[in-house]
Amino acid sequence: MNETLVKSATLAELAQAGSGHLAYVKSIRSEDVQRLFPQAPELQPGVELFALLGADGTPIMLTDSREAAVANAWANNLETVSVH
Repeated sequence: MNETLVKSATLAELAQAGSGHLAYVKSIRSEDVQRLFPQAPELQPGVELFALLGADGTPIMLTDSREAAVANAWANNLETVSVH
């Protein structure tokens, strides 16, 4: 890929380019769930969960296993990507 093209793209442009096609799995603590999923019930503190998020950061689902999040992405024809 052209390095100049990658450097000139904004995060918003990259997110929009992947919208509906790409998703990422993010490990989150139960204490942070309400920020991404305000409709979620109160959870016991200290639990590691996994959020499936769209390329633009839109929350898609919350689960207790990374494998379930990836499977949901595949079931919805979304390619999961690593985010560092």
